[in-house]
Amino acid sequence: MDEEILSEHNDNNNLSDQTVNTEQKAESTYFVQQPIAKDKPKRKLAAIAGICLISAVVGGLTTVAAVPYIYPDKTSAPLQTANTSYTQVSNLSSSSTDFPVEAIAKNVGPAVVGVANFQSSRGFSFDSNLQEVGSGSGFIIDAKKGYIATNNHVIEGAQKITVSLSDGRTVDAKLIGADPRTDLAVLQISDTSNLTAVTIGDSSKVQVGESVVAIGNPGGDEFARSVTTGVISATNRNLDLQGEASYNLIQTDAAINPGNSGGPLVNYQGQVIGINSAKYAQTGFEGMGFAIPISDAMPTLQQLIDTGVAKHPALLVTTDDQYNDYAKVNSKPQGAYISGVQLNGPAGKAGIQRGDIITKVDNVQIQNSSDLVRELYKHKVNEKVSITFIRDGQTKNVDVTLGELSST
Repeated sequence: MDEEILSEHNDNNNLSDQTVNTEQKAESTYFVQQPIAKDKPKRKLAAIAGICLISAVVGGLTTVAAVPYIYPDKTSAPLQTANTSYTQVSNLSSSSTDFPVEAIAKNVGPAVVGVANFQSSRGFSFDSNLQEVGSGSGFIIDAKKGYIATNNHVIEGAQKITVSLSDGRTVDAKLIGADPRTDLAVLQISDTSNLTAVTIGDSSKVQVGESVVAIGNPGGDEFARSVTTGVISATNRNLDLQGEASYNLIQTDAAINPGNSGGPLVNYQGQVIGINSAKYAQTGFEGMGFAIPISDAMPTLQQLIDTGVAKHPALLVTTDDQYNDYAKVNSKPQGAYISGVQLNGPAGKAGIQRGDIITKVDNVQIQNSSDLVRELYKHKVNEKVSITFIRDGQTKNVDVTLGELSST
């Protein structure tokens, strides 16, 4: 079946200029240039209306041409740690006591790992001449079983993955599961001796102005477990990047650099509250990094651990945000324009057709396809939602039982 019809994404991804900065080997990053979001005013960054946005996915320090990626993500279900014993970081409690940065670095640092992505020079799996084409970060979430969380874009396309540990060991890692729609992946290493795991926090409780620490491997192992500090600059930020487009992201001014992707954003209680994933990389802008909220990421990470795949709720439609440019000029309502419908899918069965404009999900306003994905991913497969849409100038409402999208 046509993959396009199985995902809610913008058909028009080719409208955004996407380039790759390859200044030198193993020291480059993906830069995606696009107009600043034109949706709700509260989502705009102050004082930069009309200026182009360059978002850098900071995980893959890559030396090969990047294939542009666009996908949706996650669920905002409560923090789930069932079936996995996430080890507490030693000497750090879950109380409200703030720890000095040196204590956080000492205790969380050993749980942070470097992740190297190896691929063949000719793109064939049997090519023995594997080269490191990208590197990023990760963190141990289960010391007993050797599970490591990272970004999908860090390990995407890898034919071999290695992990560098804080004690100097470099070991091969097995890919347990990856989900482009959430930009998440889980690795496992077999040698679990002397491992330390992080403490998982609750990102739903973070506050603007709260102090945070970012730990990762900017530039690779040469700068392994670098520590930067800052504050939570904002919450509920949206970026039109593959995977990250499905989240309400945490914004921080803690320095996030190429190679930090997949590393933890930690509060002053020593708890991981985010996965560092992207940054603003436009000349003149400083201190604008973005992290996936850990409470939103954990359900998907748990699915990957349990089954190797992630399943997400879906309408099984395709969308086209070119409509919104037309709507703005012609004073039409903003929304997610439906450009294709799987006839036997949830939306098709409910009577939604090509040309309809979805404006609400359960009374939450929808202004574009990314809004639609984020709202759908707050629900579960087979859950019923109310969809409001406009057809031929008439507002209609239908109940839809959500279908399923798999990461495989």
